[in-house]
Amino acid sequence: MAKDDQPRTPQEFRDLLKAGYDYPEEVDDERGRRRRRARRAHRQAERARTAQWIAEERRREPISARAALLIVAVLLGVGVFARLGPDWITGRDEGAGHVAAAPTAAPSAADDKPPAPTAPAPSPPAPSATVDLSDPETVAEQFARHYLTRNPPEDQDHTGAVRRAAPWATPALVENLSQSDDPAFERLVSRGGISTVSTVTVKPAGGQLPPDNPLRVWRTVTAKVDVVGYTTYSETTVLQCELTATDGQWRVARVLGV
Repeated sequence: MAKDDQPRTPQEFRDLLKAGYDYPEEVDDERGRRRRRARRAHRQAERARTAQWIAEERRREPISARAALLIVAVLLGVGVFARLGPDWITGRDEGAGHVAAAPTAAPSAADDKPPAPTAPAPSPPAPSATVDLSDPETVAEQFARHYLTRNPPEDQDHTGAVRRAAPWATPALVENLSQSDDPAFERLVSRGGISTVSTVTVKPAGGQLPPDNPLRVWRTVTAKVDVVGYTTYSETTVLQCELTATDGQWRVARVLGV
């Protein structure tokens, strides 16, 4: 009988727990939270492959009750190892190689726990001389132009557009948009598109929305968005914007339709 056909020894099963993981280059190239997620996904895949291999071994040859118990122990051990990760055993921090700004506590199994909630988005920058906040129509128009202009290859995610529109928005709206998904951005990415705004019209909202008062108004903003990508097309986007005034400066506080 060839070596590959010999029954596996208990020691060979134990070695599965000591081998650790060899991560692909594309996993090690990631940094921070993305690297931890990629490593965790790789370990889970390895665990699944190990379970499949053991199942094949069991079908190939009869095993004793003792060997069956050992296989169960191996599977449980691999599961614990996959959850804790090799860094728990070696005490090595995934951030090694980066200069730390201050001493930090020793890494532990908590490194593989879900990341802590992200910090609130920063407040929008103070308006410059080119940012006109004197009337709600101008603010609504500029917000729509900057928010609906998207360049996924450069922005990477939808928060790039949020940052560009931030000078015309309240801090609360900037935070809300930054932390929420944006289906329009994902759709633009799937079409390989880059969007620009050619025209914007702003009108009083009316309808079921509250009436204007000196500190709060609603405006209907209609923007023509031109997209260049796998196909070239134009689409119309309508936003219902609530604007509030503080110290005579208007900003968009809420948007319906995004």
